Amino acid sequence: QVQLLESGGGLVQTGTSLTLSCAASGSIGSINTMAWHRQAPGKQRELVGKIRRGGMSTYSDSVKGRFSISWDYAKNMVYLQMNRLKPEDTAVYYCSAGSTWYGADYWGQGTQVTVSS
Repeated sequence: QVQLLESGGGLVQTGTSLTLSCAASGSIGSINTMAWHRQAPGKQRELVGKIRRGGMSTYSDSVKGRFSISWDYAKNMVYLQMNRLKPEDTAVYYCSAGSTWYGADYWGQGTQVTVSS
């Protein structure tokens, strides 16, 4: 089992930056991919980006060039650095962990990010 706890959400203004954190605990050794997802009101949850051990990462077109994911193996922490935030980035952001590149086996509870115009 793996437990995930997101933090760092809040209310920010357009154009500013925010960093979300995801603390992982439990059987971390089985995890090879960490990801961030988001769900805006009335919309389906979407993948923001993901990273795997070794550093390879990918991002959705909507955040590419603005967001970046990093993984601190020593601290079992994954971060989502969000720059040049837009109102359309407003959503609940979720962290997930998976044993493979294409699956999410564990989910956090989410943290709210609201970007005011």
